[in-house]
Amino acid sequence: MAWQETVAQTVSGLGFDLVDLERSAGGLLRVTIDLPWSPPVEGAPAAPEQFVTVEDCETVTRQLQYLLEVEGVDYHRLEVGSPGIDRPLRHENDFLRFAGQVIDITLKAPIGGGTEGVAANRKKFRGQLERAEDGQQWQIVWSDAPPPKPGQRVSKKREPEPMQALTFRLDELQQARLAPLVDFKGRRSVPKA
Repeated sequence: MAWQETVAQTVSGLGFDLVDLERSAGGLLRVTIDLPWSPPVEGAPAAPEQFVTVEDCETVTRQLQYLLEVEGVDYHRLEVGSPGIDRPLRHENDFLRFAGQVIDITLKAPIGGGTEGVAANRKKFRGQLERAEDGQQWQIVWSDAPPPKPGQRVSKKREPEPMQALTFRLDELQQARLAPLVDFKGRRSVPKA
């Protein structure tokens, strides 16, 4: 068994999800963990959102230090942390969890040049994540209108820019992340469908 699989089993055994495992030059081994998530049950009250704590990272760090020593993995520094505001999305469960949120995606192959009103050779998009109508694929919805500047008055009579949508499958993505948007007025609840 490869050491990556052993790390994944250890992290899940401690009650966390392994979000990312990165080994970089200079001997840095970075492990990103998150709390497990399961879809909400209809009719049940929504559970409060929980976050990874410093104590959680410390617990995982100590366990992985023992594990990596036993496995004989050569590293100089181990970092265990939470995914942060630009969390990567890799699995179907991640997309289910963050439906309705603003995400950044990068496609493997560029699209555009007249199709779907998208500029030629575009690979990067930012918009709201939604489930496509077929229930199998995902879509990202956005507007190319520039956002209003802080304090700028926007006329209510002004026609809103048309929304665009791009439907995609997970295997078409090179990368997907939550958009690192910071709102100092607090978290807003996701509208229920």
